[in-house]
Amino acid sequence: MALSARAVHALGEGNHLDGAGLYLRVRGASRAWVYRWKVNGKHKELGLGATAIKTLAEARALARELRKAIAEGRDPALVLHPEAEKPPRTFQEIALETVKTLRPSWRNAKHAQQWENTLKDYAYPVIGTKTVAAITVDDVLKVLSPIWSTKTETATRLRQRIEIILDRAAALGERDRDRINPASWKGNLEHLLPNAKKMQKRKHFAALPYTEAPALMAQLRQMHTIGAHCLRLIVLTACRSGEIRGLQRDEIDLSNKTLTIPESRTKTRKPHTVPLTDEALQIVERMTAYSISGTMFPNRKGQPLTDVGITKVMRQFSAEATVHGLRSTFRDWAGDKTHHSREVIEQCLAHALGGVEGAYRRSDALEKRRTVMNDWAHYLDGTTGNVIALPIRKA
Repeated sequence: MALSARAVHALGEGNHLDGAGLYLRVRGASRAWVYRWKVNGKHKELGLGATAIKTLAEARALARELRKAIAEGRDPALVLHPEAEKPPRTFQEIALETVKTLRPSWRNAKHAQQWENTLKDYAYPVIGTKTVAAITVDDVLKVLSPIWSTKTETATRLRQRIEIILDRAAALGERDRDRINPASWKGNLEHLLPNAKKMQKRKHFAALPYTEAPALMAQLRQMHTIGAHCLRLIVLTACRSGEIRGLQRDEIDLSNKTLTIPESRTKTRKPHTVPLTDEALQIVERMTAYSISGTMFPNRKGQPLTDVGITKVMRQFSAEATVHGLRSTFRDWAGDKTHHSREVIEQCLAHALGGVEGAYRRSDALEKRRTVMNDWAHYLDGTTGNVIALPIRKA
């Protein structure tokens, strides 16, 4: 060892290495033991007490315990204060707590169920009983590798969820904050797993060709069910299914011919005001008589219609096209058959405008959107309205 008992009392100002991370720190009249170690290139240290209360031999023995704790992935501070040590928690325990904590920020129960199911099916059987401090990159790979190529979307979401859980464990002090998160992608798993974006072809919702949309509307007008009325309004407004299925009476302004979807039902988390065409107003006025507790499209229990209920109506017309795909139907029609600006069309769909375009586009362009939706209603009704037939360009 570098130091002797005599040197401990004789050395002057400064940090004096005894060996293997143990230092004697002399500052003025103060003489104390300090243990230093390095994590990911960063120095960390713990004070071990003054030389007046801890001898050189005792300091060396304590330093050996600290080195052992660090090698085992334990918090060395708990060697000094064992009374503060809590039983290490498992991944499953932290995961269940994480889901409970995050649940209020999620939009619906389905999202929470997806979290719970993927963790239960794939993560818990492999790392559920391991302490969060002991989980390594190899452990995460054992979870992800079997499904990475066959269930790529599920695997990528599962990776993100594991990363969130381990990040939270570090924030709670149950993992070393300076250690890399073994589920992180950048600089870590990106070098060990194939790029998911290159492996998986994105599947879009099947869209009804806009040339068939008038026929769909003609069929729906012959049906007098609540589901048919709801689907008609979805088509006329180009809104998402849940935004219209959950429509409430107090969200409708008949005098201004609008409905406003609250932020709780929009994907952008911002209220979205939708201009209503004459046909849309007729549907709203008719459904007001059926509304229960303010719900415009209630099922037999008085609750908003389910996605399954609307899909059944759609299936009577098309076996492949989806309700959500009707938004693409509207977008294709607007892009192919009109001269309306792209920005206004995107606002009709409540799409967020990004970059400089989004920064300068402060208005919701309600009246311009009203013109677009009136043209769409005329098209669906078999009349041209203000739609301009675009010339066909010859190759």
